[in-house]
Amino acid sequence: MGKIGTDDRWKIVPPIIEDLKKKAKSLGLWNLFLPKYYPEDPGLTNLEYATLCEIMGRSHLAPEATNCSAPDTGNMEVLAKYGTEAQKRQWLTPLLNGTIRSAFAMTEPNVASSDATNICTTIRRSGSNFIINGRKWWISGAGDPRCKVYLVMGKSDPGHKEKHKQQSVVIVPADTPGVTVVRPMHVFGYDDAPHGHCEILFQDVKVPVENIVLGEGRGFEVVQGRLGPGRIHHCMRSIGLAERALEYHILRATDSSRRTFGKLLAQHGTVAQSIAESRIEIDQARLLVLRAAASIDSVGPKEAMNEIAIAKVVVPTVVCRVIDRAIQVHGAGGVGQDLPLAYMYSGMRTLRIADGKKMFALHDARHLA
Repeated sequence: MGKIGTDDRWKIVPPIIEDLKKKAKSLGLWNLFLPKYYPEDPGLTNLEYATLCEIMGRSHLAPEATNCSAPDTGNMEVLAKYGTEAQKRQWLTPLLNGTIRSAFAMTEPNVASSDATNICTTIRRSGSNFIINGRKWWISGAGDPRCKVYLVMGKSDPGHKEKHKQQSVVIVPADTPGVTVVRPMHVFGYDDAPHGHCEILFQDVKVPVENIVLGEGRGFEVVQGRLGPGRIHHCMRSIGLAERALEYHILRATDSSRRTFGKLLAQHGTVAQSIAESRIEIDQARLLVLRAAASIDSVGPKEAMNEIAIAKVVVPTVVCRVIDRAIQVHGAGGVGQDLPLAYMYSGMRTLRIADGKKMFALHDARHLA
């Protein structure tokens, strides 16, 4: 499809989402992701949240229904950690209430964004405003009609002698003149409407200097604070997704109506082995995630960078293998529309790329004092 807005799927959010959000709020299952060292938190540690996040990861709807879905979680943590009181009132409060959604604009099409120092979107100071020019893509959530604000990373001081202090992050309301959502990007044919992963053009976008996050030249600090916990949340949810895929695998392998050469599929050695391999790999990956979550609790995301990076690299790769085995045992049905396995695989295969890029961003942030 072309531009956002040419299809009703980009304008309508399924009503069940709001119904589930009301129910989650009434049960106290709301904003569980925010660690207990923030005043807005629900009182959980990252380790405690990890076990809940795994359960939510089993469902495509559960993270949003509990206001624990990306990219909002990372953006809310940025605003909670670095935002001014005015920024919190304007953006954090409605995000915490679940009345709006947000996006984080970092990746660009014309540079190797795995090295975030390459980012070439410009953030130029002009009197009491910043002027933003550049093109971003794979901006998750930008297609959602409830998306009201972007956190945009760009270069505010390209001549600074320290390359990790050339960037800044600014808050850009989605309806600011000069912001154009060009198109949704497709993942193996899925466009994820109405959420989307969009290409966005910023042309002479003007925002007040008060919209800077933390300060000029401190973009990498913001990225570090956002992507560490945010990426480990992806890993937590991914473990839940893997468990669900393994359940599909086992149900298929033990289905009495499915026999080959007179045996249940599970009675064939290769099928039994594939189930065992998935069980082993999921349990190993889960321990890496829990270790990373515990490390964030004890020493903070910056000092837990190695544990986060290890989990981020291992988990999507493992989960891809688990889903792939589940697809294989289902035969052609595994890649069709009657089961969620193909969609699950497309999202997890994409996460392998996203996690790799963000790992480099976190690695770069270690250069900061």
